[in-house]
Amino acid sequence: MNVRRSAAVLAAVAVIGAATPAAATPAPSASEAFPSALYGDKDPEFDGVWRQSLALLAQHTVGVKPAARSVRWLVRQQCADGSFAPYRPDPTAACDAKTMVDTNQTAAAVQALTALGGHDTVTGKAVTWLKSVQNEDGGWGYTPGGASDTNSTSVVIGALTAAGEKPEQVEKGGKSPYDALLTLALACDGDDAGAFAFQPDKKGKLAANADATAAGVLGALGKGMVVKPGEKSEAAKGQACEDKKSPEQAAADGVGYLAKALAKDGHLTSPTPGSDPQPDYGNTADAVVALAAHGDTGQAEKPLRWLEKNSATWAAQNGPAAYAQLIFAAHATGTNPRDFGGTDLVKQLNATGPAPQTAGKTRAADEKSDSDVFGVWWYVGVCLVAGVGIGFLFSGRRKKQQP
Repeated sequence: MNVRRSAAVLAAVAVIGAATPAAATPAPSASEAFPSALYGDKDPEFDGVWRQSLALLAQHTVGVKPAARSVRWLVRQQCADGSFAPYRPDPTAACDAKTMVDTNQTAAAVQALTALGGHDTVTGKAVTWLKSVQNEDGGWGYTPGGASDTNSTSVVIGALTAAGEKPEQVEKGGKSPYDALLTLALACDGDDAGAFAFQPDKKGKLAANADATAAGVLGALGKGMVVKPGEKSEAAKGQACEDKKSPEQAAADGVGYLAKALAKDGHLTSPTPGSDPQPDYGNTADAVVALAAHGDTGQAEKPLRWLEKNSATWAAQNGPAAYAQLIFAAHATGTNPRDFGGTDLVKQLNATGPAPQTAGKTRAADEKSDSDVFGVWWYVGVCLVAGVGIGFLFSGRRKKQQP
């Protein structure tokens, strides 16, 4: 995909060319809202808030202070009721019944903004909305009212924990998120013993899903996307899979399934219709985080090394969320993300969006030029250009990496 040119830069050039600034500057158009503040150069229609949240959370995790305008972009994507949609091209327009909000983008935004700090009002409204759309079984579906699934329930648990809530006390119909997860854990017989399903099929049958299992382990442990190596609990050490599960036992059983799935090749696979199964880099990274969160760092070693050797091309093609997943895997195992198989994941992530702030001081381009904000920032930008030249205006812009 070709790198998109920044509409904000073109708009700034137009303003500079004007002889006299107008008395008032209109709000940015929908087309102007996409380019400069958002990480990644692919269409954000389905994953804008998700990838932005992961990018900002990963930067914070490695001690990088994100660009101010990128944080503002994420905050301004929130609807009045607290929910987030994947992408609102014009955040000045109110959300309505046609705005496709979802639990996953909302929960990811909560995890990122809570980590960054200073956004309690935003995250508080988001948590209130998440609670309002909890299902009667205690879980969450991708969209409000949708059947509960392991991935959505787990990412919401991570958001609740990040926001200081106790997930076991967030109930609907007398059921907590952990109750919902336990209904999605497979029994302890057959090759798929201990796995989580994504959702039951139409007949109510559960099918093992490695992606859901990695998410389910984190959810059952009450953890979000960013974890440190955990200690395997005495209750779960050395125990075989058990059908009568507590959340802790479900996590241990899920780890057992993941370890078995990773043992042969060191990576998970993704079935591709009409061809041989292909390596699944993202789910492998998530599995590493899940193993490490449970204290199974030894089991995480092989897939981690496989990722170090093989994930560079995948990450470059998939952009900020992919780099964030690898950074989370590195962090969870105590691995240096700036030398991940010879790749500086932090540098590569930073290159997919606005340059981060440096040493606690906001870059001039980040503070003074933002496609998402109203007229006052445009005026400041014009003044800067007049004072120090057009070259300085563009100094903070970094070309987005081509996949």
